[in-house]
Amino acid sequence: MRKRYLIEISDSNQTTVYCPPSLLEGRNIKKLTFGSQSIEVNFIPHPERKEKFVFGKKVAEMIYFPDYKIPLHVFIENQTLFIGPLVGIFTAGFTPFSIRPIGERSLFFSKLLSVKQMVGALPFMFGEQHIDWDRGLIKGFFYHENGWEIHEIPFPNVIYDRLPNRKTENNSILRKVKERLQNDYLIPWYNPGFFNKLDVFNGLIQDRTVREYLPETQAFSSVSQVRELLARHSHVYLKPINGSLGLGIHQIIFDEQDAAYYCRYCDSDGVNRLRKFATLDGLFNTVFGSKRLNSILVQQGISLIKNEQRKIDFRVHTNKDDKGFWKVTAIAAKIAGPGSVTTHLKNGGVIKTPEEIFPPAESRDLCKSLSEAALLLSRSLEKNMAGIIGEIGFDLGVGRDGKVWLFEANSKPGRSIFSHPELKGFDLLTRKLSIAFAIYLTEQAIYYPEEIFK
Repeated sequence: MRKRYLIEISDSNQTTVYCPPSLLEGRNIKKLTFGSQSIEVNFIPHPERKEKFVFGKKVAEMIYFPDYKIPLHVFIENQTLFIGPLVGIFTAGFTPFSIRPIGERSLFFSKLLSVKQMVGALPFMFGEQHIDWDRGLIKGFFYHENGWEIHEIPFPNVIYDRLPNRKTENNSILRKVKERLQNDYLIPWYNPGFFNKLDVFNGLIQDRTVREYLPETQAFSSVSQVRELLARHSHVYLKPINGSLGLGIHQIIFDEQDAAYYCRYCDSDGVNRLRKFATLDGLFNTVFGSKRLNSILVQQGISLIKNEQRKIDFRVHTNKDDKGFWKVTAIAAKIAGPGSVTTHLKNGGVIKTPEEIFPPAESRDLCKSLSEAALLLSRSLEKNMAGIIGEIGFDLGVGRDGKVWLFEANSKPGRSIFSHPELKGFDLLTRKLSIAFAIYLTEQAIYYPEEIFK
């Protein structure tokens, strides 16, 4: 069963819990559990038969329950009543400043944690330095009524990974913390790491249901390889396998009319460049020089639909909801900046809604095609990538023939598209579902642990 109930804290020092009478019918409940903290209490029907829980401050102190007066979910299994879920958001980069405890990312996290009332969960933020392993407690950062608060709380039901970058993710201390919480404490951990672009494509190419969305993609091996791909596709992209934010992407074009090669990229000064070369070898020697290209992939270029002669691709967000189903939560068009190799904002890109660019019927058909592709790709990635995935940001392109193509899948998608005023509601939806998915995982871990920990 799953339902939300208001929880009130009284001044009582007794280990008694008043609960909705319907919950006690035919049940013998002996334990109250919050996160990893569990105590034996007396469960008594609420004297006024109200659909809420009331327990004293002594019980609240024993389970380290912060009183935020919001309805929380209740689960019952093996004579134990679970309230929550308590959702730990694991990250790094904490500062000593109480107003901005996580620096520039404090605003994002404050908005993420503010969905607790809507979702019926208690999310908090923490880092490895906040864990007291001996006592089984964490100093958690909560955001409440426009301010940050720190409460000592039990280990959470579920952990949502929000480590900021690949370097932090590969930190040996943080990796050990993650392994210990997952393996020793059996805490479900979702969105566990950044995707490797080549792993994504190698996984998806095995799935016939999504193969049609994949441009030809290979690990870079030689200039000859690029030459062969150019013979088939006229232009290709070179991308860092573990890159993000559009950094390090180069477009190489072969022009048959003047038998020349062009390379479009953004240089180290942030200037968009388009350079012409007589030979492909000359291009590589000049642009890449002695750089090692062993962590680069080569991808088929696609002739994309355009808006005012500027190419468009689309960011499509998908999230798992509180029932474990994938949902499309946002679609935005990204229009490339003048001369830019990517559609990223820092390179002059512009965010628009599909409705701003296309007529209504065309916009509806386009969003339908993008949504269908994103949902199929989400389900396929879930099967082919390690760990529990709860959200994905797809970069999808649409060719001039209307065919949808996958360029990238991001396990920790950026949120720049939500700067558009028409996408604010979708910003909220993605944050709500990011936490709501923890309710589903908590339920699974309680009732069907063999499915979560298999």
